[in-house]
Amino acid sequence: MRRLPVYLVLDVSGSMMGAPIDAVRNGVQVLVTTLRQDPQALESAYLSVITFDSTARQVVPLTDLATFQPPQIDATGVTALGDALQVTAQCIDREVAKGSATQKGDWKPLVFIMTDGQPTDDWQNALPVFRQSATGTVVACAAGPDADPDVLKQITNDVVTLATADTATISSFFKWVSASIRVTSQRIDAPPSSSAPGVAQLAPPPDDIIVI
Repeated sequence: MRRLPVYLVLDVSGSMMGAPIDAVRNGVQVLVTTLRQDPQALESAYLSVITFDSTARQVVPLTDLATFQPPQIDATGVTALGDALQVTAQCIDREVAKGSATQKGDWKPLVFIMTDGQPTDDWQNALPVFRQSATGTVVACAAGPDADPDVLKQITNDVVTLATADTATISSFFKWVSASIRVTSQRIDAPPSSSAPGVAQLAPPPDDIIVI
């Protein structure tokens, strides 16, 4: 079976302390619960969580939805976005099955990056490594006024902004991510003619998520 890998790359730096990090924890739980109720997503989507503060780490390896356990997420440190890009690329290269002459590989991964601040490391040096990884759609979210969409635009063309990094808007973001994963999982089960040339498709965003 061809898997649909999904990587959540989440800023857990000190500026996320309090209500924002609580909203992230709840958002991951709601996302998983919602996807488990969709038979197509439950069968095809595999989820990984990568967090970054002063360093980045994969806190949940690529896991099927049925057995996925939300990680403990705490806010601390600064914003090592470059390290997050490198770790994400490494995980994709290690975990996502590549196609061969005799067997189809996994679908190209969906990557959702969320940050509420400015990078504190040399993130631009990590861009070539990240771009060489076999990603499909990459969505970056600038959560709140301290995040810089122009930085994220150098990572991907698919950038959204949240006016605030509060409980309501972060929850809305995770619900939108869930809807986008569901849409994509439906497309990979559709006839080949309707899923070409690309498979990933983002759901229409709610009013508090601004596409730029």
